[in-house]
Amino acid sequence: MSATTATPAEGVPNRALITVCAMAATLMQALDGTIANVALPYMQGGLSSTADQVTWVLTSYIVAAAIFTSPVGALAARYGRKRIFLISVAGFTAASVLCGAAQSLEQMVLFRLLQGAFGAALVPLSQSTMLDIYPPAQRGSAMAVWGMGVMLGPILGPTLGGWLTETYDWRWVFYVNLPFGVFAFAGLWAFMADDRTGSVRRFDWFGFTTLSIGIGAFQLMLDRGQRADWFTSTEIIIEAGVAALGLWLFLVHLLTAEKPFIPPRIFKDRNFLSGFLMMFVVGVILFSTSALLAPYLQTLGGYPVFDAGLVLAPRGVGTMAAMLVAGRLADRLDPRLLMLFGVSVIAWTLWDMTAWTPDLNTHHLMFTTAMQGFGLGFVFIPLQVIAFATLAPELRTDGTGLTSLMRNIGSAIGISITVAVLEHDTQVLHAEIAGLVSPLNRMLQWSGVAQFWNPATPTGAALLNAEVTRQAQIMAYANDFHLLLLLCIPTALLVLMMRRPAGPRAAPDPAHAAMD
Repeated sequence: MSATTATPAEGVPNRALITVCAMAATLMQALDGTIANVALPYMQGGLSSTADQVTWVLTSYIVAAAIFTSPVGALAARYGRKRIFLISVAGFTAASVLCGAAQSLEQMVLFRLLQGAFGAALVPLSQSTMLDIYPPAQRGSAMAVWGMGVMLGPILGPTLGGWLTETYDWRWVFYVNLPFGVFAFAGLWAFMADDRTGSVRRFDWFGFTTLSIGIGAFQLMLDRGQRADWFTSTEIIIEAGVAALGLWLFLVHLLTAEKPFIPPRIFKDRNFLSGFLMMFVVGVILFSTSALLAPYLQTLGGYPVFDAGLVLAPRGVGTMAAMLVAGRLADRLDPRLLMLFGVSVIAWTLWDMTAWTPDLNTHHLMFTTAMQGFGLGFVFIPLQVIAFATLAPELRTDGTGLTSLMRNIGSAIGISITVAVLEHDTQVLHAEIAGLVSPLNRMLQWSGVAQFWNPATPTGAALLNAEVTRQAQIMAYANDFHLLLLLCIPTALLVLMMRRPAGPRAAPDPAHAAMD
């Protein structure tokens, strides 16, 4: 990926309007990663699919966005950032309408793939646009505002999705993109400067193809593994082999090609490499918890779809508060300390979630999710500062695209693994609990219990099995939260590997960029 020619930051006309339109595009794309979460049970019935099949609505979008992030820089350099930006906004909006009109799971997955492919360019192009239109003294502030869109989108998605599903229909979680897409397209077309450079640099199609095949096959293996019984299935073995071959060829090509589309020297920067890997963990935790919490609240907690989304809203509030605070502290304290604090807060919330039960007090639940959002915000903003602090200026465009790519890959892998672990553990725990169900169990000998959960009658057996399944799911969710908790340990180690940025830095104060 290569940077497009930057426009002069000083005296850019209509800068505030361009910012609003770029942020509308960013928020629209970020929302769609999670807005469908709370609507999945309704989609499952409307599209006649199983619980594991309907998760493709989430993962197909994320993996397509991950794959098509890589060629954005080269396309923008050749055809102009404005042109690619407009095509992406228009394609994303049209694909959103098609998703809302889908009549089968196959159509939905296809349209979500298109939506992810067009949406892949929105985040890196909006970030590079804001870097170009703001002078260096205000770029930290602009990035803080941009970061709010990137982080708040996935967090607020379930809340908005719940309200739309309950008030209208699940199809409106996609139709809602139409006014935002039209607004962003019109504003960018009218106010953004044309920056075509006429570059004829050849794009590294071999590298892009091998990476895409590797990521796609690996994602398919993760999504199909649980249903196909993993490596006892020929299909999973083939998918694993294709994934390994594609990623190996990409790695060899990256290290040996004369001009690969990802410059290998970018990974020699210790701060960027650590931040690159941390962004993977951020993607896993941010999206996996969103994908787990929405069905947990609805299926086990008995929350209506809108209430489930509303209960998750404090995560967004916590993230916004953290970004305001972390942005002001970024130049006064060591960013690594801020990130360690954020990781510690995330770890505490995940530890707390391992003890959750469906009858958990709502206020406690909302406080924990708010603190989780707070911790994510304290990781994300300092990470943007420190990951690019020592990176060569000519590599920053590649760096922004790669971190976006890594966040998307982390999101896709995280959702697939946590869903697979949830289904596997539910089955195993169901078998273990069912083994304790016998007429000799004293709990089942109580008169009220024996009458209600009588395994000798069809109704009693069904009710007893439903309760066993419910208990198994509660423990399986706890196992998933524990797995995510363990991810915080290597994340803290990555923070310790980073170097503190040298010299004073302007605090990323979102108020400056917002009021400019």
